[in-house]
Amino acid sequence: LHSSRSKSKVKLGINIMEQTSKSLWQHAWDSLKRDKAAVFSMAVIALYVLIALLTLTGVIASDWSKEVGGSYLPPSGENFFGTDIFGRSVVLKTIKGVEMAIGIGIVTSLISTVIGVTLGLTAGYFGGKVDELIVWFYTSLSSIPYIMLLFAVIMVLGKGTTSLFLALGITSWPPLCRLVRGEVMRHKEREYVQAAAALGAGHRRRMFKHILPNIFHIVIIQFSLRFQTAIKSEVILSYLGLGVQGVPSWGTMIDDAKLELARGVWWQLGAATLAMFVLVLALNLLGDALRDALDPKLKGKA
Repeated sequence: LHSSRSKSKVKLGINIMEQTSKSLWQHAWDSLKRDKAAVFSMAVIALYVLIALLTLTGVIASDWSKEVGGSYLPPSGENFFGTDIFGRSVVLKTIKGVEMAIGIGIVTSLISTVIGVTLGLTAGYFGGKVDELIVWFYTSLSSIPYIMLLFAVIMVLGKGTTSLFLALGITSWPPLCRLVRGEVMRHKEREYVQAAAALGAGHRRRMFKHILPNIFHIVIIQFSLRFQTAIKSEVILSYLGLGVQGVPSWGTMIDDAKLELARGVWWQLGAATLAMFVLVLALNLLGDALRDALDPKLKGKA
C-alpha cells in the first residue's frame, strides 16, 4: 500500500511537470504573438518559404535562364533590376536564389541539429568515457578554422549542391552539442527525472520523453541561428567557387558581380545582397524573440 501511494505521488509530480512545461510553451507562443517584430519576421520568412516552394515546383521563375533583353541593361520599369551579361532577368535569378537559400538553411540546420542533439544528449546523460569521447571529438572539430574545415569536407565529397548541404550540416553541430550536453547534465539529476526512473522508465524514455522537451527551447533558438549562418556560409563558399553549380544562388550572383562593379554594373550585386539582407534580418529578429520567449532564465529576470 505504501509503495502504491509513493508511485501515485511520483506520477502526480511528473504530470505537474508536464503541465508546467505545456503552460510555458503556451506562454512563449502568446509572447511571440504580442511581439510585432516577431510577427513581422515570421511573415517575411513565410513569404520566402512560399517563394521557395513556388520556384521548386516551377510555378514561378522557371524561365530564369531565358534572355529577356540585351546584356547589362540597367534597371527599368520593364526589368526592375536589369539584366546580367547574358541578358537574363536579375529579378528572376534572385527569386530562383530564394529556393537555394531556404533549402540550404532548412537541410543543413536539420542535419546539424540531429547530430548535435543526439551526441549532446548521449554525452550529458551517460557521462564517463562516452562523454569524454564526444567532448574530445567536438573539441577537435572546433579547433579547426571553420572555413578550412568546410574546404576539406567539400574537397572530399566533391563540388555540388548535395556535397555543400552535407558539408555545412556535418561541420556545424559542435556548438549545439556543447549546449545540449551542459543542459542535460543539469537536468538528469533533477527530481522529475529521478521520479521517472523510479517508475521504471528506461534511459531512452528519460532522455527523449522527459529531458529533451525541457531543453528544447535551446534547440529551437540554435536552429534559427544555424539557419542564417548556413545561408551566409553558402554565399561565402559560392563566392569562392566552392558553392552550388548550374543554378542561381545569391552567392554566385555576388561572385559574378565582383567583375561587374568595375563597369558600373551594380544591380546584380544589389539584388542579391538586398534579398539576403531582408531574410537574415528577419531570422535575427525572430531568433531574438524566440530567445526572449523561450529562455526560462530571461523569464525569471523579467
